[in-house]
Amino acid sequence: MPGKILIVDDELEIADVIGLYLKNENFEVVKCYNGRDALEAVENEKPDLAILDVMLPDINGFTILQKIRETHTFPVIMLTAKTEYMDKINGLTLGADDYIEKPFNPLELIARVKAQLRRSTKYNDGGKPQDDVIDFGGLVMNRNTHECTFYERELTLTPIEFDILWILCENRGQVISSENLFEQVWHEKYYKQSNNTVMVHIRHLREKMGKSDFIKTVWGVGYKVEK
Repeated sequence: MPGKILIVDDELEIADVIGLYLKNENFEVVKCYNGRDALEAVENEKPDLAILDVMLPDINGFTILQKIRETHTFPVIMLTAKTEYMDKINGLTLGADDYIEKPFNPLELIARVKAQLRRSTKYNDGGKPQDDVIDFGGLVMNRNTHECTFYERELTLTPIEFDILWILCENRGQVISSENLFEQVWHEKYYKQSNNTVMVHIRHLREKMGKSDFIKTVWGVGYKVEK
């Protein structure tokens, strides 16, 4: 499980506390206090996961997230102000895998880090190839290599996006409710506002695929892909 974690936060005390808890769990830690250093660290340090604050002194955290998602799929957890609900929506839209509100319990953050790393590494568990490949309707997904192509065009998907698309395709022809989808992917209890989280990721998938009707919305029920 332990890997390299990039912490990006201009509040030194917060970055130091997060770093201390991560080191206690045997993670390697890289800390940056501004966006410019963070972007350099993404390329030079090759982190397995990033914890990214929204408010930074030089570059907005959303801009950094956008740049990360241009070439990288490692998990990103956003740190947001407790009252800034739109920060969460914006982060999810741009490709964040999770978010946590300030102030937060460091133990909860560590648990989320571990959950995201488990999700992002499970595709290399050596499962049987025939059980870990989906090929239909122009879409090819390989759960071992985390590769996904749509009509021979490579799609760069985050682990959460991959999970959502895999579940829908594995159950093609069936409607999967937003609640079922959320609980299978996020492994958390579904609340009313969780539906917005699912909607944002579905929209992001449709944009990446360039085909809005591949994933169909069944209004008031959930989502499905056709056989």
